[in-house]
Amino acid sequence: MTQLEMQFHADMVNIYKTAKKECGYNAVRFLQIISNKGGVEAARQLIIKQTDGFSALAEFGRLDLSVEAYVLKPEYVSLFTEAEREVCRERLKKLGYKFV
Repeated sequence: MTQLEMQFHADMVNIYKTAKKECGYNAVRFLQIISNKGGVEAARQLIIKQTDGFSALAEFGRLDLSVEAYVLKPEYVSLFTEAEREVCRERLKKLGYKFV
């Protein structure tokens, strides 16, 4: 795992912790996927299929904690294909997420 992949993985774990602490959302399945596949592969899997977690974060008004928002961060551009990033972009746009 590269340094960048390790940082992304750490960010995925922090998404779980922050969502639990600030929203009371305990995304155990998300944490299991990250633990089993690593952050990058877990993100790829979650990009393919929109999950209940994405919908829950939308309801909490916290799409900033979504995998999709992290995939689009400039520092992680090299980890994902343009097609993967486009799926994330479109999913977030549909819900009016403001890109920073």
